[in-house]
Amino acid sequence: MTESFDAVLFDCDGVLVDSESITNRVLRDMLNASGWPITTEECLRSFIGKTVRSQAALIEQHTGQPLTDAWMAQFYALRNEALHAELVAIDGAVQAVEHIHAAFSGRIACASGADRAKVEMQLAKVGLSTYFDGRVFSGHEMPRSKPFPDVYLAAADALGANPARCLVIEDTLTGVQAGVAAGATVWGYFPQDQGHAQSGDLTAAGASRIFSHMDELRALLPR
Repeated sequence: MTESFDAVLFDCDGVLVDSESITNRVLRDMLNASGWPITTEECLRSFIGKTVRSQAALIEQHTGQPLTDAWMAQFYALRNEALHAELVAIDGAVQAVEHIHAAFSGRIACASGADRAKVEMQLAKVGLSTYFDGRVFSGHEMPRSKPFPDVYLAAADALGANPARCLVIEDTLTGVQAGVAAGATVWGYFPQDQGHAQSGDLTAAGASRIFSHMDELRALLPR
């Protein structure tokens, strides 16, 4: 018998859509071209779950150049082009969301640290927009982004749910910290091929359960 919740709040990147490797590749290539010979693995560890702008000091330290609006605009353009061409849903995510949307009478939301345009484009690309219509929340639009709880608190409030009665689904240390700070129960999605954390890291950050496939989530939240 699993816990009882009033609403389910999903992260987007790495939870609903398989975007992390695509975005990370574009970022790594741009950083390499700017003078920082960062590897794929190092890039994942440094930037996963964080906005690029929040790491401006780190980027400037390694490239010796200011992080300009023009550089960011180029990154967004190349990132979006790659996502449009390559993005797919996390295996089992569409079926899990469809099931949970029905089980919770639509009381679900997507709460991401990414910019709204990216989140909404990705949800549309993989056929998930219908389930999150009017319930997409971006950390870019909050006073503070993850690991602060603002985006999850906003999502819970919009659903009329007590954060303590919400379940958050996250895959990054930063995201787990945000969900815990909001007072929610957090479950960590940790596929076997994840390259940016250890399952123990998510547990140490406060995730009360770890699962490795979206079919497990569907089974844990029966109708």
